[in-house]
Amino acid sequence: MTQAIALYIHVPFCRRKCPYCSFVSYDYREADIPLYLSTLKNELGRRAGGECISSIYFGGGTPSLLPSEHIGDLLSTTSSLFTVNKAAEITIEANPGTISQRYLTAIRQLGVNRLSLGVQSMNNTELRLLGRIHTGEDVREAVRFARGSGFENLSLDLIYGLPGQTLADWQHSLDEVMAMEPEHLSLYALTLETDTPMWQAIKEGSLPDIDPDLSADQYELAEDLLAAHGYRHYEISNWALAGRECRHNQTYWQNWPYLGIGVAAHSYLEGHRLANTKSLDEYLADFSGNSSPAPEMDEKISPELELAETVILGLRLCEGIDMDKMQRRFSLDVLAHYRRQLEAMVAAGLLEQTDRHIKLTRRGRLLSNEVFWRFLPE
Repeated sequence: MTQAIALYIHVPFCRRKCPYCSFVSYDYREADIPLYLSTLKNELGRRAGGECISSIYFGGGTPSLLPSEHIGDLLSTTSSLFTVNKAAEITIEANPGTISQRYLTAIRQLGVNRLSLGVQSMNNTELRLLGRIHTGEDVREAVRFARGSGFENLSLDLIYGLPGQTLADWQHSLDEVMAMEPEHLSLYALTLETDTPMWQAIKEGSLPDIDPDLSADQYELAEDLLAAHGYRHYEISNWALAGRECRHNQTYWQNWPYLGIGVAAHSYLEGHRLANTKSLDEYLADFSGNSSPAPEMDEKISPELELAETVILGLRLCEGIDMDKMQRRFSLDVLAHYRRQLEAMVAAGLLEQTDRHIKLTRRGRLLSNEVFWRFLPE
């Protein structure tokens, strides 16, 4: 049976780099899009190995900056090199203010069936703080465009824990997005790397520091509000209506194989974690030629690390881990193998165990990193 994998395609272009963003993305480089498309197709050809593709995810950056004909070209190339499941989930990330109904209609007709909008906030003051180029009204317009184009699987992203953001501010954004009735919501706590302008602004005192206790209150408020509106909390940062969970991301959380294409893209294949260069110029040079460049990173995953990562990623899912499934996968009694860690975390109120099943408690979801590191190999 052919191995089924998820395919991730990284599109690193942005109209403007946001001051909180640490993802590999480039502004003022849209002129490179045609060459980047050609280079992506070259890499797809070199990496194809007869796999079956279960999902495709265009991430970024801002993938919706690619013209619709480029999206179609990439999907056609993928279909010619791989076996794409007829029911494959095909997602594209987009930013409000960068899309039209005509564009969304075109990519929907090409087979893209899931749209992920980077909303981040419905408060225009917060959007300016985040360096976003859209407004709350742009979000509402983008949702109308999506529905008018036939998208029936819509995900909206929000960020909480912003400097100066109150609990009431956060509830306002939640109420606004729930009124638009998306099928899926992703809610992320603001996390800043030291090389981002927003981190520097906080360090210099021009912005207030992030309040972790308030962030925790905002997270718990979201849990309660979304549950009351019929959204199932299925992963630490993700909620969905029944049957609308993101299938692509579940590949990651279940630690199954995936192939990443593009600058800075990561792959997990045949027991190896691989990564392409983070430099756009190096990527364009590496994959434009006839030879296949060595990955910037190639880490062989030991059986012990694979087990630990499967446990850690599985605990991100709110349903937790079925130990019988884990035993069939690893030929190992995971409860016995991690008895010391499990007993300590249950006693601390961060994990709960029911027969052969373990999952994070509500408190454990707030302190998940305190749980996860304990399963790593010593």
